[in-house]
Amino acid sequence: MDGRDLVRSVSVVGSGRAAQGLRTVRAAWRRRRIDAAGLPARGAERARVPGQVQGVEPGPGGGLIRFSRSELRITVAVNGAVFWGWDGADPEPSYALAGGCPEPDPRAVLEPDKDGGWRVVAERVTIVISRHGALEVCTPGGVVLRRDLPPRWWEPVGGGTARWMQRSEVAADARFFGLGGRASGPRLRDGTYRLWNTDPGRAFGPGDDPLYLTMPVQLVVADAAAHLVFHDTSWDGTVTLREGEEGAGSGLDRTGRCEMRMDGGPLRCWVIVGAPARVLHTWASLTGAPALPPAWALGHHHARWGFGSEQEVRRIVAGYQEHGLPLDAVHLDIDHYADHQVFTVDLERFPKLPTLAEELRRDGVRLVSIVDPAVKVAPGNAVYDSGSAVDAFVRDTSGRTVRGEVWAGESVFPDFTHARVRKWWGGLYEERLGQGFAGFWHDMNEPTSFNAFGEPTLPRSAQHALEERGGDHREAHNVYALCMARAAYEGLRELSPRERPFLFSRSGWAGMHRYGGTWSGDVATGWPGLRASLSLVLGLGLCGVPYSGPDVGGFDGSPSPELYLRWFQLGAYLPLFRTHASTRAGRREPWEFGPEVLEHARVALLERRRLLPYFITLAHLARRTGAPYVRPLWWGAPEDRALRDCEDAFLLGDSFLVAPVLDPGADRRAVQLPRGRWYDTVTEVAYEGPAQVLVDAPLSRIPVLARAGAIVPVRGEDGGLELEVWAPSRGRTGGGLVVPDAGDGWDEPEIERYAARWQGRRVVVTREREDGAGEPSRPVRVRGLG
Repeated sequence: MDGRDLVRSVSVVGSGRAAQGLRTVRAAWRRRRIDAAGLPARGAERARVPGQVQGVEPGPGGGLIRFSRSELRITVAVNGAVFWGWDGADPEPSYALAGGCPEPDPRAVLEPDKDGGWRVVAERVTIVISRHGALEVCTPGGVVLRRDLPPRWWEPVGGGTARWMQRSEVAADARFFGLGGRASGPRLRDGTYRLWNTDPGRAFGPGDDPLYLTMPVQLVVADAAAHLVFHDTSWDGTVTLREGEEGAGSGLDRTGRCEMRMDGGPLRCWVIVGAPARVLHTWASLTGAPALPPAWALGHHHARWGFGSEQEVRRIVAGYQEHGLPLDAVHLDIDHYADHQVFTVDLERFPKLPTLAEELRRDGVRLVSIVDPAVKVAPGNAVYDSGSAVDAFVRDTSGRTVRGEVWAGESVFPDFTHARVRKWWGGLYEERLGQGFAGFWHDMNEPTSFNAFGEPTLPRSAQHALEERGGDHREAHNVYALCMARAAYEGLRELSPRERPFLFSRSGWAGMHRYGGTWSGDVATGWPGLRASLSLVLGLGLCGVPYSGPDVGGFDGSPSPELYLRWFQLGAYLPLFRTHASTRAGRREPWEFGPEVLEHARVALLERRRLLPYFITLAHLARRTGAPYVRPLWWGAPEDRALRDCEDAFLLGDSFLVAPVLDPGADRRAVQLPRGRWYDTVTEVAYEGPAQVLVDAPLSRIPVLARAGAIVPVRGEDGGLELEVWAPSRGRTGGGLVVPDAGDGWDEPEIERYAARWQGRRVVVTREREDGAGEPSRPVRVRGLG
């Protein structure tokens, strides 16, 4: 018995929440006993490195290189992505890949290199393999972007899962981004980042790590090129980063460093080289197209843990209507369940939920339901009984169902890594659709199980199907939420085939974008939490998750009117625009913060509504190209170091630069501009980049600048689609794309392409077709003419 854990147990029970505290103590000790009996003891280990090259076997797109103590399979795919796997690791099976492994590039060849090494030469990249197993990723011109040193394994002497380590070096000027949802960033500074989806158990700020959604995806941006690296293993691990010190000397002491340590799983990797847009496009071709949200999901959502009743929901919606505030969705948290049990309704507080949903839908407001994975152990509960009948729940090594402690009390957990369980779970959403819900919000799916001490999740020895391969929670933990999202998405496709499913998930892994998006989780109320909100959205977009957003106002506490408004103004330009708070937090309705905040919030909401056609277009482009809606300023110019180090502003698509106010009391702020002309969208004052400029940021708005030449689809006063054209610079042309989407369904609308140019003293706009240019079929408004 661990004395410290005993002390924690006593303190939890005596904390004033004795009943719940006692249950979490029991859960923690039960989890410890299960792992003590089920996890193999790690004894003596022996270290291993690849050794020296012994021979090669060329194959399509690359080949197999045999070392004295390992072998390396390396393949360049037709889309330019490079795969390599040690110890015979293949690209599949993989939870990240979609549609199978891409075809190898027949033009890529494996050929001898100097000093007994080998290299694979392809159109966009060259991979050099030393005779000891180091790999260099090079541009076609020979510039080294990344050097992976020979890996090292630690293997248990008696057999079992081997730990491994991979050290890498990048250019001194390189900057690291990604690794999933990180509160510090989006640029990842020196430090160690854990790869284990974790509920922090409290509201978090920039210093907290890890959080709910981690993934081993890095985007490394340097002067020579950007590259994405994905280590395809779902086990627990850490990534330690150290940025380079350019000018500090010569040789390796100038490089940036990355050290990856994993507790198990295959050592296999994908690398994609190129401009950021090309890299994310290739990543999407590997992992699948991002899910396309219905148009209403790109509007404004209002949520709260603790609405309490149908009357409270009606009061909130009526408040939005009375104050002239657009509203598209209301989210119901766990308090609408009967005794917190998933797929139920508290009929005392919500006696006519389908009727409420229908009334709201007539007013253009959808209902969104929270869905937790844990199922209360309660014979007679339909979900528990049906799950037990199909053997849906996770078991331990002794065959007993694993039980944890969650909101509903003692609970069991579906094994979403089994196709049969996913099919069962997906069918349960029929009950939600029958209650009138149009969207779904997955929570607590790291998965979280309350414990008085230790990790707040399932025992690591808990057994999972892992698609009939078999394994334990050490491998299944990080993909648990991904598989839950898949179950829901596929179930909704069958239950409501004419509508695009809408779901977003607190946790996930590489590939989750195929099924929906995510949100920040319980971000702390405060200015640091506001800054962390932007970091999360930017970082997730660079990992291939384009749809995300924070809890506007922060999850806990009571934001000041100024903080709330600045958060609200930022949220209006993020993909998921949702206010949310806990039961213990202050209100989040705009009218609760006084008439001045209400008026400025109305302006932000109306602008979001006006830009809805642009957000719909960005959603379609994300699906087709993998490009996130929200992009760092260096997106189009990664070689610009001033942009690479800018973290307090972002691009919204190709057309806008948004500079949120992230500090209290500010009424002006510095904005780093990329190259070109930029117009203040309110004053239409023009600025020339590249430069840093000082822009007004009164409480009424945050600075938003439009790129000269941008053609933006907007909603006109009559509700129709119009083209807002920002005058191109003299001697230059402009352009833009429009995807006219009815808002739901599976039709693939045609992309409309428009161009703008000066003709004498006029700006002329044309629609570009395959048979030539013609008049635009949309009303046109030109701005920025002075």
